[in-house]
Amino acid sequence: MDNQTRIELEAAAFRGLMQHLQNRTDVQNIDLMNLSGFCRNCLSKWYRAAARDRGVEMTYDDARKVVYGMPYDDWRGKYQLEASDDQKRAFEETKPLHAKISGHN
Repeated sequence: MDNQTRIELEAAAFRGLMQHLQNRTDVQNIDLMNLSGFCRNCLSKWYRAAARDRGVEMTYDDARKVVYGMPYDDWRGKYQLEASDDQKRAFEETKPLHAKISGHN
């Protein structure tokens, strides 16, 4: 496979993942973090870092709008639920497994 085809396939897969996550508003970020070690915010940070690496100016809010399909505050107001004590506990327990992302605390 040539490099351009690989890049196009990877981009298509990423767009599919973003569309799936935009459709699955019932899936909370904390659950994604606890199960997989990354969430929509992580994808946003990777997206912004890729833009920065290519000399494209992009704010974190701009990157989140791409990933969430709407401004983050709108998504949060419509779909984000308060995390339960069990979810918060699992988040702390799985922190060593969370994605290593530039700018991620």
